[in-house]
Amino acid sequence: MTDPVRLLIVDDHPVVRDGLRGMFTGDPGFEVVGEAADGAEALAMAARHRPDVVLMDLRMPGMDGVTAIGRLVRSDSSAKVLVLTTYDTDADVLPAIEAGATGYLLKDAPRDELVRAVRAAARGESVLSPAVAGRLMGRLRAPAEEPLSHRELEVLTLVARGSTNREAAAQLFISEATVKTHLLHVYAKLGVNDRAAAVAVAYDRGLLTPGGR
Repeated sequence: MTDPVRLLIVDDHPVVRDGLRGMFTGDPGFEVVGEAADGAEALAMAARHRPDVVLMDLRMPGMDGVTAIGRLVRSDSSAKVLVLTTYDTDADVLPAIEAGATGYLLKDAPRDELVRAVRAAARGESVLSPAVAGRLMGRLRAPAEEPLSHRELEVLTLVARGSTNREAAAQLFISEATVKTHLLHVYAKLGVNDRAAAVAVAYDRGLLTPGGR
């Protein structure tokens, strides 16, 4: 008979911890060795109890889950981290995976799926909810962003300052038709359809900065 999977539950909501503890305590294949309400407590509990798997929430007061994952991975702990959270945005998923999480599940996962995921994580296997897997695959399949040329940036900078095509052409000593061509290239590279959207995306990506470029 194999040893039970030693599990540490980390979540800032006592009701969630109670539910998870009840779920796994009733299964002889698991042993809940501890609970923690934030990342700092999770690190201390992991060092004390040496769990096989840490079931980690992400958004918690004090030390968040991503920070705790990174520190746990850099420590001498052999525990695998399985994220269990409500959030599946890029801002949550990617940092957690990059920090070293073995898997990522959402809290609406069925009980059987969660149990299988914890067992898989204990074996070192990656486990992702379908929504998260689809998001990661979409990121991998997305075409690489093509950089803007120096001239395209010059044109976009003038447009961001309110210049018309004619005014931009005069300042850059090129034809108005050439300005329009550069803008079409900018739209294509940024995935937008108009001047306002191009400027907004450029600021968002750091291609333009207030008061300069």
